[in-house]
Amino acid sequence: MDEIVKKLAGLGLPGVFLVILTVTTGGSSAAIAAAITALGGPFGIVGGIALLGLITVVGDTVAGYGIEAVLKAVYTERSKTESVRFLLKEIKDLPISEELKLKLKNELSPEVVIDTEEIQPPKTIEIVEE
Repeated sequence: MDEIVKKLAGLGLPGVFLVILTVTTGGSSAAIAAAITALGGPFGIVGGIALLGLITVVGDTVAGYGIEAVLKAVYTERSKTESVRFLLKEIKDLPISEELKLKLKNELSPEVVIDTEEIQPPKTIEIVEE
């Protein structure tokens, strides 16, 4: 799994979307083909075809370890070379459950990330003299 995680981390955000896309579409060819064309960048579908082998491996890895474990490992690996603040913002915008987002954020920065719904605004107390 470590080698797969390093390869996915090298892809950056598209690698994360590839993992999510592969899991959510159940391997649908049309969705994966569109993603491959987009991921091929300037090489188009030809560059994207090179990712076909990686998609198969990603699917097998996710099936074996689960999406949570794979995403945690990818973001942990990416945090070695990228800003944690940038990765936290990226996680916030991912199309995944809030629970999984919180787990990923806690994996990257456990002492900083808290559930924002628990934060209460400061109370204003007015002292009136009579």
